[in-house]
Amino acid sequence: MSELVDPDLAALAEEIAHEATTFLVTVRELAAGGAPDTALPLLLLACTQVQTAGARLGAMVDVVPHEQFETDSGPDANLDGVRQGLHALLAGVDEYVEVEDPVLSGEVIPGCLSDDLTQAAADLGHGLAHHRAGRTQEALWWWQFSYLSVWGERLASATRALHSLLAHVRLDADEELVMEAKMAALHAEPEVVSGPDRDPESESTRV
Repeated sequence: MSELVDPDLAALAEEIAHEATTFLVTVRELAAGGAPDTALPLLLLACTQVQTAGARLGAMVDVVPHEQFETDSGPDANLDGVRQGLHALLAGVDEYVEVEDPVLSGEVIPGCLSDDLTQAAADLGHGLAHHRAGRTQEALWWWQFSYLSVWGERLASATRALHSLLAHVRLDADEELVMEAKMAALHAEPEVVSGPDRDPESESTRV
């Protein structure tokens, strides 16, 4: 018997599933070594896109699952390889610092991009398992609950760190290279351009 779900909720579930799948594909490909030169912008884009989908879940009323207890969706995917691949990809910039709770504590704590991204992938993948099994209401409930309690916060922190890294890469200029460029410009020979009608041999001496 097929699950009866409000058409609007079913459409939203399809959108969340699409964004979750895109996020998982991006993270897995980058963790496997694909496109390392564009890893930062791709990760930032993946985080912001799925965060937009999550914000819709956070803004709506609570989704109530049909069953009192969560249906077993089988074992979750082993993402240890993804975590390790991301850690290697982000070597030297994987760790960052953040404010634990800007509202209540303001305490500065350490963060880790590879852990954040892997946790989000695990939570999104768990919801996808429900969605693919036809349990749309269960998938939406899980995505909403885990967004508010775990992956929404983790990706918000990761997005901030990735944005900062990308800004430094794109905007910070190496002082030595800048100085070399300035010195080269100062010592460059000026280019002499003669006018088309000028003939030095025919010019008369002015007294």
